[in-house]
Amino acid sequence: MRPQLRALAAQNGGVFTRAEAVSVGYTERELKTRTGHGGAWVVVRRGCYAERTVWEASSDDGRYLLRVRAAVLSMRFGAAVSHGSAAIALSMPVRPRWRELVHVTRPGVTGCRTENGVKHHLAGFDGDDLTTASGMRVTGRARTAVDIGREYGYEDGVVAGDAALRLGSTHEDLDRSLARMTYWPGVTQARAAVHVADGGAQNPGESLLRLMVIELGIGKPETQFKIVDGGRWAEADVRVGRHLFEFDGRVKYVGREGGGVADKPAEEILWDEKRREDWLRRVHGGFGMSRVVWDEMFGPARRRTMRRLYDEYLQTLDRFGDEAA
Repeated sequence: MRPQLRALAAQNGGVFTRAEAVSVGYTERELKTRTGHGGAWVVVRRGCYAERTVWEASSDDGRYLLRVRAAVLSMRFGAAVSHGSAAIALSMPVRPRWRELVHVTRPGVTGCRTENGVKHHLAGFDGDDLTTASGMRVTGRARTAVDIGREYGYEDGVVAGDAALRLGSTHEDLDRSLARMTYWPGVTQARAAVHVADGGAQNPGESLLRLMVIELGIGKPETQFKIVDGGRWAEADVRVGRHLFEFDGRVKYVGREGGGVADKPAEEILWDEKRREDWLRRVHGGFGMSRVVWDEMFGPARRRTMRRLYDEYLQTLDRFGDEAA
């Protein structure tokens, strides 16, 4: 790639337009060759490209962010990146369906339309709703979380609200974002999500697990419950009484080179987890424990998991009583 075009791509976060390529001297024939099958450039969207090496080295979130940047380059009106697109730019964890479309919000009467993979939301915002992230104008974390709740529902709103709180937003920030939306579509489910949002959840799996515990109706769950005994301590994802609920995400067993967080072989991590669980089951008189993995949270499996969690909680009550730890 010519240095001038590489510099333009760097300014745009890795993407560049057809017009920019032509402006530095690429001919139509060269464009066709480079964007053809196996060519040096990938078509991110019509008229916007990225180097194939950049595209292939990017994660799912990274490729989606390139799509967002390409959409922004293609727009001729003032709009803010919003919803799941803003969440990616703000380094908030996202659920896969939030990446299905690129989302932007621009001032206007509430409503929306979808064109060429971009969903345009007409909605008001002011300076307090906006920030800059990844070189783009985006809605801030609180506004993004509330918009996600309105767009996708209560469960997704809790996941986004938890993330916003964990990354520095406050409940007051979330409430301020809600205040202007009294009659906006989906605001009721967004308001319910904000009500239960908890910054203690470390990832979407823990957020969804906490919602399952709430649904059990066994009491208010406490997140990141810390247990200390002498020089040893541990944190449980969710606690009610003397029962602990833990989300087992695959990333804890996968090395960093594969997108996980493990810094040792999976066998060692599993052994450490077993020793930790054994300790938790006996420390301070003992705790009951339930573990849940991602696939157990959805569809028919979710109902089975809910029954299992309730049964395991009742076993803890029988063994330890309902006295809080």
